Amino acid sequence: MKILECFGREEPVFSFEFFPPKSEAGLESLLSTVRELHRLEPSFVSVTYGAGGSTRERTIDLVGRIQREIGLETMAHLTCVGHTREEIAEILERLMATGIENVLALRGDPPKGQDSFEAHPGGFSYSSELVAFIREQGVPLCLGGAAYPEGHVEAPSRKRDLENLQRKVDAGVDFLVSQLFFDNDDYFAFVERARRVGIELPIVPGIMPVTNVGQIERFTKMCGASIPAALQQRLDPVRDDEVAVVEAGIEYATEQCQGLLAGGAPGIHFYTLNRSPATRRIFENLGRAPASEA
Repeated sequence: MKILECFGREEPVFSFEFFPPKSEAGLESLLSTVRELHRLEPSFVSVTYGAGGSTRERTIDLVGRIQREIGLETMAHLTCVGHTREEIAEILERLMATGIENVLALRGDPPKGQDSFEAHPGGFSYSSELVAFIREQGVPLCLGGAAYPEGHVEAPSRKRDLENLQRKVDAGVDFLVSQLFFDNDDYFAFVERARRVGIELPIVPGIMPVTNVGQIERFTKMCGASIPAALQQRLDPVRDDEVAVVEAGIEYATEQCQGLLAGGAPGIHFYTLNRSPATRRIFENLGRAPASEA
C-alpha cells in the first residue's frame, strides 16, 4: 500500500520511526518493540538509513522483515550519501523486490568524522536530485520528503529553505514529514508559509517524546531545532530524575499532539528511538490505543 493513500480519510495518520540496531541482540529487541507498537495499529512505520549511509544493508533487511514478518506497511529511508546513481538504482530494485512501496528520500548526514556533506562524484548533492532520479527511473514508489519547521540547520534563511522544499515537491515527492520540534506554533507557521507558495502536500509533524534531557539537548543542537521555555521549565527541575523526565516528556508530547490534531495536522510521526513505552502512553492519553490495549 502506498502511504499517500492513507491521507484524506477521516482518521489521522499515525506512524513510528526506528533505526537499525548494531547488534543481533539489538535487532531482536527492536523487533519486539515493533510487535508491541503494531498493536496500536499505525498506518506505517519507517526505518532510518544511518549517518553516511552506514546502515544500508541493515535498513534493507529490516524493512523487509518488518513488512513480511510483522505485517506493517514499512517505509525505507534512502540517502544520497556515498552512493552513485547506479548504486541508488540497485538499492531501489532490492527494496521493491522485498515488497517495499514507500521510500523517504533524503540528502543524508555526513559520515562520522566528516564536518560537512560532500556529494559522491557519481551521485547527488540534494534530496531534490535524488527524488528526480527516482521518478526518472519510472519505479512505482510513493516518495516522502523531509520538511523543517524551524528551517534546515544549513539553510541561510527560512526563505531559502522553503525554496529548497519547493524543488523537492516539484521533483515529485508525495508527502512530507517534519523534523522534530517542540513548539506547535513553529509547525503551523511553517505549514502556512508552505501553503502560501503553493505546496499543498500533506505535512506530517514529527514528534519526539523527551526521555533524557542531555540527549534531547544534543539532538536539537545538531538539527537546529529549539527547546521552548515552556518545555525547558518542566525539564530543568527534574533533569537528574530519569522517571520524572520521562513523565514530563510524555505529558508535554501528549499536549503537543492534542494541539496539532485539533489544529488540523494530518497525523503524527513519532520518533521512537526504538522504544515503545512513551509512545504507547501518549497513544493512551490521546484515546487512540485499541480497547484491548488501553
